[in-house]
Amino acid sequence: MGKIISLCKRRGFVYPASEIYGGFANAFDFGPLGAQMKKNIKDLWWRRFVIERDDIVGLDSAIIQNPKTWEASGHIGSFSDPLIECIECHSRYRVDHMDEGKFIGGKAKEKNQCPTCGSKTFTEPKEFNLMFKTYVGVTEDSASVAYLRPETAQGIFLNFKNVIQSNRVKPPFGIAQIGKAFRNEITPGNFIFRTREFEQGEIEFFIQPSNEESQKWYKIWLDEWMDFFKDLGIKKEKLSIREHAKEELSHYSSGTSDVEYGFPFGISELAGVAQRTDFDLTQHEKYSKQDLKFFDEATGEKYVPYVVEPTMGIDRAMLACLVDAYDESDGSDGREAGEVTLRLDPKVAPIKVAVFPLVKKEGLPEIAKKIVVDLRKAGIMTFYDESGSVGRRYRRQDEIGTPWCITVDFDSLKDNSVTLRDRDSMKQERVALRDIDSYISSKLS
Repeated sequence: MGKIISLCKRRGFVYPASEIYGGFANAFDFGPLGAQMKKNIKDLWWRRFVIERDDIVGLDSAIIQNPKTWEASGHIGSFSDPLIECIECHSRYRVDHMDEGKFIGGKAKEKNQCPTCGSKTFTEPKEFNLMFKTYVGVTEDSASVAYLRPETAQGIFLNFKNVIQSNRVKPPFGIAQIGKAFRNEITPGNFIFRTREFEQGEIEFFIQPSNEESQKWYKIWLDEWMDFFKDLGIKKEKLSIREHAKEELSHYSSGTSDVEYGFPFGISELAGVAQRTDFDLTQHEKYSKQDLKFFDEATGEKYVPYVVEPTMGIDRAMLACLVDAYDESDGSDGREAGEVTLRLDPKVAPIKVAVFPLVKKEGLPEIAKKIVVDLRKAGIMTFYDESGSVGRRYRRQDEIGTPWCITVDFDSLKDNSVTLRDRDSMKQERVALRDIDSYISSKLS
């Protein structure tokens, strides 16, 4: 992880937030390459689950909702972690982490010992709500309290009635959105895996209210997640599914499973599928006094749908792609030992093509820049580089995961073709100038 974190900062994938002021704990900014890579993942997600399906529609709901939303959803009453505070140094820790020994290190020599000062005396556990509180308006009193959303799901439930009335959809159908969520995590960590501000890709899939239907779609969506991650280029053998034990289930869930990935710091969650039954819509009916039932005109039936919820972390998916793609040469593949290649799937790679003139004269830069302009007009992210030897330019692009490099050489002036080099095989071939656009497009599709 240390090598990946270093690469991310050095090459512009991820920066520590507020770094010029000493940073801000567990907050990160996505640099030029990271922002593009993250957008690629979101675009692939949206295309697969919204554009290419006729049973899912998109939504972009507000981050700050009416506070009653969180009363109805149970977040104000139960979205909390039990904390204990060290009496000596006043550091706070989650009870379950101290019991499991997750904080062993520092001055702690055993479980339930403060890692900061080594003390074994703590306060009684106290519930700590994970939502970020804010105030709406000019006064800071109880009447103006609001919250940053801790998940994107509730905005979907609040708009269920609007969507079925304006889009003529009926179960089984889903509402999808990608957006920021905020949780005041006590123990964030592992780079961008667990942060207080993160991005989710979430679907609420509404079905007829039966356990059989819920189980059927639950299994379908677990398969959909596995297929999606494999399409991102993540190795199948590093993915697994773990079903939650009963004591782990959220208050609304009748069954939840996580899709997990083998990170360097351990096997951890990438995505999940939860059977939320009719909990959310029923709660919002109760608190809002609005009828949120679906009326089926064909059968005359009126019911509150059950919901199956597939949700994933966009930042975590990006981290898994980076970890999976990171490759350090042992010198046997034609590269120097220790040389880094990010073997990102071309669909995910932030830059698809790098274009080089062999030298900065005799019209070669002009041809190369024309290629760059044409590829960018075709919607293909392209980078121009004329600095240093071609070998060094190759290495720079390998390190950031660029799948193809094009070199314009002196033969290009004679045969109107260029040398195209593949990142993974390092094989080179001549491609006609007129065919570059279609060649790269076919590779990407």
